Amino acid sequence: MPIRAVVYASEAVAEIVADGLGQTEGRLCSIIDDAARFNRDAGVTGVLLFDGERFLQYLEGPEDGLAVAYSRVVGASSHSGLVELQRGRVGRRRLPFWPMRWLPVESQELARMASADWTSFFQRGDATAPNATGMDLLQVAVQQQVAVIG
Repeated sequence: MPIRAVVYASEAVAEIVADGLGQTEGRLCSIIDDAARFNRDAGVTGVLLFDGERFLQYLEGPEDGLAVAYSRVVGASSHSGLVELQRGRVGRRRLPFWPMRWLPVESQELARMASADWTSFFQRGDATAPNATGMDLLQVAVQQQVAVIG
């Protein structure tokens, strides 16, 4: 079954921004818990990066499950100004370990990812290069956080 992916950036609503990055019981955690339950059943995996004001989310899974999960994202009241950065087929799952998880990132890191090249979800393998792709940067951000949270 082909795996598809989508990545977007958006602005968090004031209620989520007010909770801040250290939230453990905030609205964002509730949203993520709900998304994880839904995504598990839909066969979707992904990650939501949050810099305290903005989101960048990468989702992947079978076409039907991803379509429904993404329609929930598009209709969510937790953010605004959604900009789809890329959507398409991927050869394999890149983030198979979480139905959904949010990770804190620095503002500059999120901005660099959002403006990077997401074409075909290509990876060059060098996130330090000036022309690092969005997937290169996302993989490094996730690996760094996985190392921190275990």
